Amino acid sequence: MTPGPQSTAANLLAHLKTLRNDDNVEAMARFAIATETALGISNPTLQKIARQIGKNHTRALELWRSGMRDARMLAIYTADPSQMTRLDVQAWAADFNSWEIVDAAADLLTELSGWQELVAQFAQDDREFVRRAAFAMIAGACVHNKSEPDATFLGFLPLMERHAGDPRNFVRKSVNWALRNIGKRNPACHGPALTCAERLAENDDKTARWIGRDALKELTSERVLARLRKNAPV
Repeated sequence: MTPGPQSTAANLLAHLKTLRNDDNVEAMARFAIATETALGISNPTLQKIARQIGKNHTRALELWRSGMRDARMLAIYTADPSQMTRLDVQAWAADFNSWEIVDAAADLLTELSGWQELVAQFAQDDREFVRRAAFAMIAGACVHNKSEPDATFLGFLPLMERHAGDPRNFVRKSVNWALRNIGKRNPACHGPALTCAERLAENDDKTARWIGRDALKELTSERVLARLRKNAPV
């Protein structure tokens, strides 16, 4: 079966199972991707299928409910953010179990109206992968949401300081990622992000210190500074 716009969720699940690649499953596990339900289909292959079948929000929700890693990635690629309800978001968040799924979903979620409030909500959630989603959304939006005011991202800096002491691996890395991306967004964001990183680097908490020092290393690198100078307003 060649996937197309008329493909149902059942058709697609059957097709995905024919593409199973056990070598890829093993490779994913080495990158700390949850593979309990994985078929090992590469993301470029899933993205190609997504282009073939197009957006269909109802079908995407069905694919997500299958619980299969590869189907959930396809659901993310083909969901319609304009149709995604808060109930959909909460249902997906309850299923977050892998950084790969979270980071892909984060890009979709920043297309939702009011995504900024969703960041604050997710950051307050104690679940590791839900909290990661908050900072993955910030990191992604820094790059993709070109028209978002700088004030939005600068407003997230206190949130990062608040959660910089969370020692869980997938949280601390996402806070660090978000801080670095804010600092690299443009010259106006660089200074406040750098100041935040400096404070964290002197924090008594070792996780916060790691986040701050690692961010400082990149934000003061000549590569980043040269790019910022190049993009500075005349």
